[in-house]
Amino acid sequence: MMSWTGLIVLVLIVLSGFLDSLGFVYASKVWQKDTLSWIDLAKSAAGWWGGITMYVLSLRFMARLGVTSAELQTIVWFAMTIIGVVIISGKFLGWPRLEQAVAVLVLIGLGWLLARTH
Repeated sequence: MMSWTGLIVLVLIVLSGFLDSLGFVYASKVWQKDTLSWIDLAKSAAGWWGGITMYVLSLRFMARLGVTSAELQTIVWFAMTIIGVVIISGKFLGWPRLEQAVAVLVLIGLGWLLARTH
């Protein structure tokens, strides 16, 4: 059974990944048509600001669980962020099957690293 601290970490890291994902998705639109889109820049910055805030808060609770390695903390954030970008962009289902399989294997690999190095 997951502890309250573990649940807090999970919620914060999912929020961090989601907000950072928004930052990345909007950042991809900042220079379309060779013109700076101020609204997309603001949305991107807001996503990253919220994401880093949630990430830093999650570190407090990760430390309580004994997760103090920057590598482990970053792997968890990276996995959540990649999943968020894929979901928010809505393009994953349009990828060729091979690329979908590779993406799933990468996430499994991140999970493997997380489990084996903790």
